[in-house]
Amino acid sequence: MRKLALAFALTLAAGPALATGLEIEVAGEGANGTIVVDLLEDVAPAHTARIVELAQEGAYDGVVFHRVIDGFMAQTGDVEFGTFGEDMRRAGMGGSEKPDLAAEFSDEPFARGTLGMARAADPNSANSQFFIMFAPAPHLNGQYTVVGRVTDGMDVVDAIKRGEGRNGAVMGQPDRMVTVTVTE
Repeated sequence: MRKLALAFALTLAAGPALATGLEIEVAGEGANGTIVVDLLEDVAPAHTARIVELAQEGAYDGVVFHRVIDGFMAQTGDVEFGTFGEDMRRAGMGGSEKPDLAAEFSDEPFARGTLGMARAADPNSANSQFFIMFAPAPHLNGQYTVVGRVTDGMDVVDAIKRGEGRNGAVMGQPDRMVTVTVTE
């Protein structure tokens, strides 16, 4: 109950959520086009508020898809170390200057096209990074926070340059989010 009250308080402090989605313009060797996402403010209010805040600040613009595992997911959102054109060796190790978020687990399944928040081993460590599912992953259900669903542009998601090895680290020039725009 305390976590729910905290999430509600964080949402109120952030102000009313005017955004209902994102348009993510992607470019690179693999994907080129727009991904449209419906954010689930009612499911994860603090996490969606964070994504909206970072998108409105332009923090996601130019950030790469640093971890892409074929048949699983594409991860992005490291606004600290994941900017295109910088040293990519630390991409995926950072977040934003904002505090980490308390988990907002739900009954929403990790289906194809689900947008989830990335985190470290601590369930309350999500910050700025998120991932988009290529395929269902029921083992993530109730373990990670669901923040949205792709409503258009899954062909763009499917074309994102894949990484190598078990961890899916993208070598060479990774695809990137050119701009992330908040929509109403």
